[in-house]
Amino acid sequence: MNSYIYLSTCSTCMRILKDLALPDDTRLQDVKHQPISPSQLEALYAQTQSYESLINKRSKVYAALKKEGQIFDETIYKNLLSTEYSCLKRPILIWNGAYFIGNAKSTVQMMQQAVHGQ
Repeated sequence: MNSYIYLSTCSTCMRILKDLALPDDTRLQDVKHQPISPSQLEALYAQTQSYESLINKRSKVYAALKKEGQIFDETIYKNLLSTEYSCLKRPILIWNGAYFIGNAKSTVQMMQQAVHGQ
């Protein structure tokens, strides 16, 4: 099933969602109200081979831990992703088995191409 994982309080996620004009049968998942599941996290890890690459480094929680001197490793990253919805890099579009993670301009262009073939 095609999915769009986002945060409803994130204006960038909402702008991208609007711009993508996804079909009505696309599953929308607001991670604030429906946290990412362990199986979803494992599928994302399988795509990236790195929990660190799934971290939103602008997250306030991440920034606070870094400021405290937290030493990060893959276990810490995985725990953060499992417990803090704001630490997940977003949005994530899963479209016909392809994963598009983040809001970089090139990633959003690839999302558009995947959805609309443009």
